[in-house]
Amino acid sequence: MILNCKGLNHTEINKSIRKAIQNGEKEIVMNNVNGQGYLFAGVKNGIKAIINGVPGNDLGGMMDGPSLFVNANIQDCVGNTMNNGKIVVHGDAGDILGYAMRGGKIFVKGKVGYRCGIHMKAFGEKIPVIVIGEDAGDFLGEYMASGIIVVLCKNKSTLDSNYLGVGMHGGAIYIRGNIEENNLGKGVAISSLDDWDKNFLTNILDEYSTDMNSKEKYDLNSFVKLSPLNSRPFQRLYSY
Repeated sequence: MILNCKGLNHTEINKSIRKAIQNGEKEIVMNNVNGQGYLFAGVKNGIKAIINGVPGNDLGGMMDGPSLFVNANIQDCVGNTMNNGKIVVHGDAGDILGYAMRGGKIFVKGKVGYRCGIHMKAFGEKIPVIVIGEDAGDFLGEYMASGIIVVLCKNKSTLDSNYLGVGMHGGAIYIRGNIEENNLGKGVAISSLDDWDKNFLTNILDEYSTDMNSKEKYDLNSFVKLSPLNSRPFQRLYSY
């Protein structure tokens, strides 16, 4: 199915998406998307969508199943409380990517803005994953309770963002390249990869490269792992 989104608001587009699902469509191509927000919010279906244009805020919010392939940039808060599915972005992402996401995958070819992965958490057997091709803004992985973030740092050797993992009390952040201690949030430790880490990265990066139409391979020895020192990073700030 092909949907021309020019001149349509988000409500009209989402009604068309749900109608396509009811009609048994397995794939939808969406042309002329231009800032409409909340697309695929709450959709529970395995439909595949190819999005041509720049979708607005909260793309895939509370989504549970669809696979979205965006051939441009995305705006803020994409994947908000996402439960399952995949969002593949052949461009850059705005701020608060993957806010409170508890399952599924978000792959970004370029860079992301501030507070990516804030409040990420696992739900049941689901582990949310974000892979970032280039750079990430400050407060990456803020207050993470679980989940995984991978930053590939293409075109540079150091991720110089500030407050990395501040307040995180679960999960892991894998960064390709060098990290300075003064860029870390309080209570975050740097370590090398173990066998589980290497196996996970091998699988997820193969999937990422496939979705990005790339044959690039990554040296796992070039990655470091950020993880919390304990489950209560701010315990000394409180009286209990």
